[in-house]
Formats: sequence, C-alpha cells, structure tokens
Amino acid sequence: MSWLRGVDAETRALRHLERSGLTLVTRNWRCKGGELDLVMRDGAALAVIEVRSRARSDYGSALESVDARKQGRLVHATHLFLAAHPEHAQREVRFDVVTVEAGELQWLKAAFDGG
Repeated sequence: MSWLRGVDAETRALRHLERSGLTLVTRNWRCKGGELDLVMRDGAALAVIEVRSRARSDYGSALESVDARKQGRLVHATHLFLAAHPEHAQREVRFDVVTVEAGELQWLKAAFDGG
C-alpha cells in the first residue's frame, strides 16, 4: 500500500511543479545505487526533486527522512544522470524536496546542498 501512496504523491508533486512552470525531463530515473524521482527544468536550472510521503509521523516527518545518507545517494545518482545526459551537464543543479503529509503538499526549493 505504501508503494501506491508513493506513486500518488509523486504524481501530485509532478502536477504541482508543472503548474508552477517546471518542465519534466524524466521521472523515476534509475541507476546503480539510486533513483531520481523527478528531474525537471526550472528555467535554465535543473531541479532534482525527491518526493516523500508519510501517512503517519511515528518515525519522523517526510522531510526528516531525507537524511545525509539519502542526500548522498541523490547526489551520486545526479552525477551519473549528468554523465549519461551531457546536454544538462552545464546547468545549475538544485536539490528540492516535495513532501506530502496528511494530504498537504509542501515544496522546499534548494532543500540541501549537493556540494
């Protein structure tokens, strides 16, 4: 059931971001050691977006689940994505997090630094 909730949250996030002017580059890009939920263009920048949902907060918030280990995997996957897609290699890269908790969507731009 949590997988379906995750897919729903990702779809909601995608629609919200598109309404906000971002353009989808790819969804669920997989590589060895990771996955990028959404990669989108925001003007000239490339936004790598992690989508997290929580039905309950027993184990912390959705945002708290994007810990240093998860951030490292996202940065690594982004390097591999840029190597595989050199047309985006010169773009500024930003790491965003979209959370869906209790039905409420929040978008945190530049949630962490990839450097």
